[in-house]
Amino acid sequence: MFVSNLGSTTDLQGQGLRIGIVQARFNDQITGALLSACVSELQAMGVQDEDIVHATVPGALEVPLALQAMAQQEENPFHALIALGCIIRGETYHFELVANESGAGVTRVGLDYHIPIANAILTTENEAQAVARQTDKGRDAARVAVEMARLLEKLA
Repeated sequence: MFVSNLGSTTDLQGQGLRIGIVQARFNDQITGALLSACVSELQAMGVQDEDIVHATVPGALEVPLALQAMAQQEENPFHALIALGCIIRGETYHFELVANESGAGVTRVGLDYHIPIANAILTTENEAQAVARQTDKGRDAARVAVEMARLLEKLA
């Protein structure tokens, strides 16, 4: 029996998609670079500027609540959401708490509201690792959002 592959990395056409982005302001130089790379990639895939909605929150722990508010919109709903943030390990247990809780919250919103969420909340050991990943992860998040939105259209 042959099973067709509904998902494809070539299905990255963003025309007609409405994408919401929630950006944590903590470590804002890194999250700003994530945002810039993400928006540039969305535009390159054909998502129109007026279909990209951007909101900022204080930190990674606040990202899931803002994503939830976007996911709840019934009028002019989003096709996909993107979480942007940066958590850099410190000397306390706080890193694990923030990383685990923000990740679990992002996942829960996606599952509860049946909306794809590209999670680009970086979790790194130091600032140099975050800077090294900021552009690629921003672009990756845009691609994931568009690909998953298209896949869910096909599965509906």
